[in-house]
Amino acid sequence: QVHLVESGGGLVEAGGSLRLSCAASVAFFRVNVMGWYRQVSGKQRELVATMTNGGSTNYADSVKGRFTISSDNAKNTVFLQMNSLKPEDTAAYYCNLQGTLNKKFDAWGQGTQVTVSS
Repeated sequence: QVHLVESGGGLVEAGGSLRLSCAASVAFFRVNVMGWYRQVSGKQRELVATMTNGGSTNYADSVKGRFTISSDNAKNTVFLQMNSLKPEDTAAYYCNLQGTLNKKFDAWGQGTQVTVSS
């Protein structure tokens, strides 16, 4: 079973920055896609950013140019650098990894809260 532990959330003023981290219990050579999603209470979870093991990235239009997904494969950790934060970025952020370890997996972290004050 794959375990993910997120960190880095918190309260920040609009215009500020945060860096989220997601440490995985699986080696990243077993990961095909890594991503960050976010969810506001009462709303559907939405994609923020994804990155394939080949390095291709995809971002939600609302975060393009402000957020960057990256990874440290030696440490089995994926990051989300968030700059120029806006109040509408306030949400619980979830890390997701998809890959194969004996069988296919689709793992989620427990979530970390990001609150941006105006």
